[in-house]
Amino acid sequence: MRSLPPFPTLRAFLDWSAAQGQLTAVPDPVSVRHQMTAVHRAVLERGGPVLRFDHPVLDDGTRSDVPVVLNIFGTPERVAAGLGVTRDGLGDLGAFLAALRAPAAPEGMRDALAKWPMLKAAMATRPKVMKKALVQRRVDTDVDLSRLPIQTHWPEDAGPLITWPMVLTRPLDSTPQQATRYNAGVYRAQVIGRDKIIMRWLAHRGGAAHFRSWQAQGAPMPVAIVLGADPAALLSAALPLPESVSELCFSGVFSGARPRLVPAKTVPLLVPADAEMVIEGWIHPSETAPEGPFGDHTGYYNNAEPFPVMTVSAVTSRPDPIYLSTYTGRPPDEPAIIGEVFNCLALPLIQAQIPEVRDLWLPPAACSYRIAVVSIDKRYPGQARRVMMALWGMLPQFSYTKMIIVVDDDVDPRNWDDISWALATRMDPSRDVMMLDNTPMDYLDFAAPKPGLAGKIGFDATNKIGAETTRDWGTVMRTAPADAAFAADLLSRLDGQL
Repeated sequence: MRSLPPFPTLRAFLDWSAAQGQLTAVPDPVSVRHQMTAVHRAVLERGGPVLRFDHPVLDDGTRSDVPVVLNIFGTPERVAAGLGVTRDGLGDLGAFLAALRAPAAPEGMRDALAKWPMLKAAMATRPKVMKKALVQRRVDTDVDLSRLPIQTHWPEDAGPLITWPMVLTRPLDSTPQQATRYNAGVYRAQVIGRDKIIMRWLAHRGGAAHFRSWQAQGAPMPVAIVLGADPAALLSAALPLPESVSELCFSGVFSGARPRLVPAKTVPLLVPADAEMVIEGWIHPSETAPEGPFGDHTGYYNNAEPFPVMTVSAVTSRPDPIYLSTYTGRPPDEPAIIGEVFNCLALPLIQAQIPEVRDLWLPPAACSYRIAVVSIDKRYPGQARRVMMALWGMLPQFSYTKMIIVVDDDVDPRNWDDISWALATRMDPSRDVMMLDNTPMDYLDFAAPKPGLAGKIGFDATNKIGAETTRDWGTVMRTAPADAAFAADLLSRLDGQL
């Protein structure tokens, strides 16, 4: 499915970005404390390039010799490129992923040959284990995390925060070689000492589930934090895949090549052989520390709460590593832009499960998933409510969607003017609002009455049919096709005079 050259490493993606005129080196000294975030946000808000800070300034005023790269996924085009396609190819990639998730049996040899890309993609998920790797050219067991250019992003943040970590874990009943059972998640990681990191994962996340399996036996859990993985691996770690799918292995579907892994030096795990750095360590069953507060994707600082602590046993790296980072805050930020692309990828999967769905929009300004607008091909009374309930129960991320607006397929669900018109003319608050209470909600949603529990609301802004109304429904005004064609022809001849 790839239409772009492969990017087996972060550096390959940076080289491609530079060739596209989408990478800018910053030669000035810039502090990792607040300043980099301010520059990054200003560049991202105008759709700017990848940034490479060649002289990051650490908290003690010294300069780090490790450059910092920001904004790699600062535009939808670069997110699509990280998946191996152009932005126009996202729809086809989404359809391919939906078919890969639920493949149909081939109907004869011709159909079997047509399905060869799926077989090739499936084979690309099998990892290749290496004996040596560039990421282990340097091995440091006398760890001092303060020497890395880890940013402090916002004025009231509790301290340095690792924001693009790909955190690898496995369950207790697995072996290090069983990469298909690994979880790769992007979790917030707060540095609290030379060799101490707080791992903030919520209870429903894969890493937390793995930790519980070790904790129940009173055993420390091995953890690897991968910094500067290839773009396909990073995006796979952020993609809401089924719990039974290993993000680390699935990244081969996007990269088009088998993931290259190598045994870690001090923990029983496999790690990406072509990453920039890996932080290895252990999380002990009962060691916790208060994490936060930090500025988050909601645009607010979250409260400090206890989370598990990782004790670092080693940091391995390339000879000349790059530190990849980002910030999270009120949209726009990179997670919101990634979410916009994932919206396109998820649509074919949603349509496979809910065929009447014509389009779906998760407004990035609504923290990417808090509000969903969905257009449907409506055929029977109550259908809009059925779609709402199906979406809330379909994928884990939709359990955090607090508002769903359903419109007909003559309404553009990505246009607030169209949505407002549908709400104003097709929705009655006494009839067309569905409310639920005590449902799962993002722990960081301060509007929730209880931590992790909140209500949901659905608006049926579709035309009412059958038993939904006792009144004659209005007819939408539209220009006749012949008149529209006449107007277009006339205006084309008056072009330049109007």
